[in-house]
Amino acid sequence: MRSGSSPQGISYAVRRSGKAVAYCSLSIGCGTRDEGTYPAGIAHFVEHTLFRGTRHKSAAVISGYLDRLGGELNAYTTKEEIVLHATVLKEDLRKAVKLLFELATEATFPDAEVETERGVVLDEIISYKDNPAEDVYDRFESLLFEGHPLGTPILGSTASVKKITPAMLRRFVAEKFLPSRMVLSVVADIDEALLEKQVLRFLADTHTLPLTHATAYIATAGLAPPRANISADALAGARPSVAASPCPAPFHKVVDKRHHEVNAVLGSVAPSLYEMPDRLVAATLANILGGPASNSLLNKELREKRGWVYGIECGYTQYADAGVMAISFGCDRPNLDACLQAIEKILKGLRESALSDRRLKAYRKQLLGQLAISGESGEAQCLSMGKSMLSWGRIMSAEQTRQAIDAITPDQLQAMARRLFAPERLSSLIYR
Repeated sequence: MRSGSSPQGISYAVRRSGKAVAYCSLSIGCGTRDEGTYPAGIAHFVEHTLFRGTRHKSAAVISGYLDRLGGELNAYTTKEEIVLHATVLKEDLRKAVKLLFELATEATFPDAEVETERGVVLDEIISYKDNPAEDVYDRFESLLFEGHPLGTPILGSTASVKKITPAMLRRFVAEKFLPSRMVLSVVADIDEALLEKQVLRFLADTHTLPLTHATAYIATAGLAPPRANISADALAGARPSVAASPCPAPFHKVVDKRHHEVNAVLGSVAPSLYEMPDRLVAATLANILGGPASNSLLNKELREKRGWVYGIECGYTQYADAGVMAISFGCDRPNLDACLQAIEKILKGLRESALSDRRLKAYRKQLLGQLAISGESGEAQCLSMGKSMLSWGRIMSAEQTRQAIDAITPDQLQAMARRLFAPERLSSLIYR
């Protein structure tokens, strides 16, 4: 794997794969939390409307540009980034990369196309509200970070999206889509040295970028990540420092939705993206508690043994200045109290008793296996590389990850369980 930055200030990372297809992504360090005085949801609306026309291509041309090559084009928005990504045959890589940059730097936001896409986004909001399992988590996070930029919902609201104008979209992109906030990631079956040269040529050809606003961002040790204002021994950065870390008061809310199924989330504020080794300890704890395997503690007790839930998980989401550890599940109304009691019993066990070395060794092996298998996906590799470069300016190797996870001790996991799952720290939101 090779990484660095171009003279324009755009960071990049390339990796060779053994696959017939190539993957590329353009990650832009700008998400929902960066909306400021703009209407809520504008970052997500921008992501949608980038595809509605550029200086050189209409919406119809963009829609079929990679399709006719057998490729795929997609995008997504989070609270901290907008990501455009494509999958193509390796001989079409240049076309895909050029298209990603054209979308990010030459979108025109035609009035009629913006109105068309507004309808799509409004339908998405309505559809999301009709899915209580997703809506309850989104609402939980908004309550957990109420009054903080992280509390803004990614989609915005019907009212806020209706306020967004084409001029706002153009201004948002001009202000936020700077080279110093961009990372190009490529995974392809091409020699890495040659691939790096190709990427640098791609970037040199990207003369349409607003380079007068560029801030050089060199992705090597000694310089800081674009978003964080962190310790002196970390990397130093080009992005604005984050807002003050949220310190919410715990809440317990029940909303009567008159649904057959109850949907619930309980959790707390967790370590941020830049808290090491705490973030890896928290990630390991989340996997032990409610990871994808059927032997995770919550799955084993509530689904496999009791049959009270169709699915239950413990998710850990990391942001620049905070994280969220949240247990999510759905159950029939009569099973709600039993589920909550069983969850508390498991959490109490983790708080009061350290895991044995033998059990932790097995959990470590399971987690490392899951990471290795998921890392076989070229698309997942590409997106992960972009996230890492955007956050830290470097990419942790598989060996570094293994060593860090192997170093986690039972005492660290118990301390993290006490920190995150103490009854006085937990918040809950229940849709019933």
